[in-house]
Amino acid sequence: MESAKQEQLATHTQGLARVGLLDRFFKLTEHRTTLKTELLAGLTTFVTMAYIIFVNPNIMANAGVDHGAAFVATCIGAALGCFLMGLYANWPVGLAPGMGLNAFFTYTVVGEMGYSWQIALGAVFISGILFMIMSLSRIREWLLNSIPMSLRFAMGAGVGLFLGLIGLKTAGIVVDSPATLLTMGSFGEPSALLAAVCFLLIAVLSHRNVFGAILFSMLGVTAIGWGLGLVEYNGLVSMPPSLAPTFLAMDIAGAFNVTMVSVILAFLFVNMFDTAGTLMGVAHRANLVDEDGKIQNLSKALKADSTSSVIGSMVGCPPVTSYVESASGVAAGGRTGLTAVTVGVLFLAAMFFAPLAGMIPAYATAGALIYVAMLMMSGMAHIDWEDLTDTIPAIVTVVMMPLTFSIANGIALGFLTYATLKLLTGQRDKVSVSLYVLCIIFIAKFAFL
Repeated sequence: MESAKQEQLATHTQGLARVGLLDRFFKLTEHRTTLKTELLAGLTTFVTMAYIIFVNPNIMANAGVDHGAAFVATCIGAALGCFLMGLYANWPVGLAPGMGLNAFFTYTVVGEMGYSWQIALGAVFISGILFMIMSLSRIREWLLNSIPMSLRFAMGAGVGLFLGLIGLKTAGIVVDSPATLLTMGSFGEPSALLAAVCFLLIAVLSHRNVFGAILFSMLGVTAIGWGLGLVEYNGLVSMPPSLAPTFLAMDIAGAFNVTMVSVILAFLFVNMFDTAGTLMGVAHRANLVDEDGKIQNLSKALKADSTSSVIGSMVGCPPVTSYVESASGVAAGGRTGLTAVTVGVLFLAAMFFAPLAGMIPAYATAGALIYVAMLMMSGMAHIDWEDLTDTIPAIVTVVMMPLTFSIANGIALGFLTYATLKLLTGQRDKVSVSLYVLCIIFIAKFAFL
């Protein structure tokens, strides 16, 4: 009896020691949080962004990537990114392959431009290296400050519209037409109807603040498809598929091509501005801003994010970036990197649900794409609609991304329109040196490529 009590006391003491170690490493007390709160916040963030483990492999498979390998790469890339953010920057931010950038990877770089997915991964690797260099120097601040706010918001909104078009096309809600280019599909088709149901279900549940609205809506529509005989049940749990088809498969030499410059810049700009916006937004919600208005460890967070893209490309991911869904974990009380580490552990655990990922149909992911697209369009609200020299370039950027089926073309045309309008209206001082350089690159692209 006495030995049992001593053993129980020793176990309790060890538990307290572990909690104390975590407290010191993540500074839980300093951030006025607890172990339990951080773990629950991590779970909250994971559930709100877990849809990516089903959506990303489906998108990557359309580029010719092995679905099982893409699923494992998504989980590993996200987990490593979360560990970097949590252990190095001590930020409560989850990371995963970026929505919109994965669609650009598949449908533009591979589908429209005709490059192999290995070369596309090489472009992701190079853009990640450039982002890392910028994060280690003042180039980052120089470039961030030199791009007009209107174009920054327009890029996010344009990527959203591009993503929405892909979701509508995948679902069959919008189809091609010889007469009008695009037309309405038939809701008599199960895929179109179920995609619409998935989208509406996500919207309703999100409005009601239901925990994991996107994830559970996708699973619910998949269950409906299974009941209708449209989905084949293959089990739920298994050993993870092999990562061999995508591990270190990037073709870096192939990406060193002048025609890939705009692709690399598109990956870089969208990733960089999306990351900066997400991190600054989460910082304010997590009380990571000091009395002078300075954001704690922002430089480390940017370095963690940029490094994640490089590592992600090595395992087979499009750019890995910080997720705005991390705000849900912050709202649940997450304040430190322990939240991010918890998200990473859950992503690793998700690797054992490969059969479930393989069952998720395209119409379920399409519904999620359409919903996420709507959220990304909100950036248009921050554009100055009174100044046409700001408004018109922003609209050009947003509209041309989906209509040219290219994020790179949308960025290039938006930047060129902005510089031209500012110069012709006597506002040369609003066009930075870096913007001139980028415009020269884009003009060369359109003229010679």
